[in-house]
Amino acid sequence: MSDLNVTLGYFLSVLGLSALLGVSLRRRGGAWAVLEELPASLALAACRLEVHAIEELGGWAGGLGPDVTLTLLFLTLLAHTASFPIATGNPCASLQQLLLLRASPHPTLLRLLLQLCGAHLALLLAGRYWALELSDMHMIRNLMGAECSSSLRTSPLQGAAAEMATSFCLHLLMLHLQPRPTLLRVPLIALAHTLLTHAANSYSSGFANPSLAYAVTFHCPGFSFLQYMLVYWSGPLAGMVLAVFFYMGHIPKLFSRNLLYSQKGRFRVPKRKESGEPREKSS
Repeated sequence: MSDLNVTLGYFLSVLGLSALLGVSLRRRGGAWAVLEELPASLALAACRLEVHAIEELGGWAGGLGPDVTLTLLFLTLLAHTASFPIATGNPCASLQQLLLLRASPHPTLLRLLLQLCGAHLALLLAGRYWALELSDMHMIRNLMGAECSSSLRTSPLQGAAAEMATSFCLHLLMLHLQPRPTLLRVPLIALAHTLLTHAANSYSSGFANPSLAYAVTFHCPGFSFLQYMLVYWSGPLAGMVLAVFFYMGHIPKLFSRNLLYSQKGRFRVPKRKESGEPREKSS
């Protein structure tokens, strides 16, 4: 069985089972719907770990080049966004809803915890999957154990700037596409995220997702935990806050005064004459 067929089977299994669990939780409604963040985060991180493995080893272990990696990343983001219309598996997206006054603090905190738990479970799941050694690439990945190459390929400050720029562009696009139909919004967001990730690949991989970065690269040597926090938490959060500010002109959760856009109308209504003013005589 070829490496690509094994990977596609893994993607279909993880995304399919996670989507079924998410649908069942959404149908229960109430507090159960919040739990959808767990399978959403698990599915995204588990598939992204496989994409990262292909990026590391696919070129010389399975004959899979960068074009295959980008295609798989796009399909993963497309399927994930379509399968989870409410849950995102992204702490920045959850905090954005809080800043927009669309969510309360306690459910948001629960979502963050579930997203981190889902990312950690994905890391364990990927390890068990690679241990099966279903392909040459997985055999090499299993022999590597905990060793991996960090997604941060530059200094922490430059990496944080790259993550901030990626997050800013992605969240600003998501805000602009909110009123658009789902069939247009979902592929555009997936395509934009893929292109932004490719553009930031030489710096930080452009995750724009702290829990996803935790699963993929926090355990890789080369940088400290605090440096990873600076890049993959501070950077995306700053980009998200800037996106909300530039889109709304203010941050509803923090202040209501619009600092960018005028609230006045373009046209003035003509004032009516006072009754005491003399009228012109008709000829």
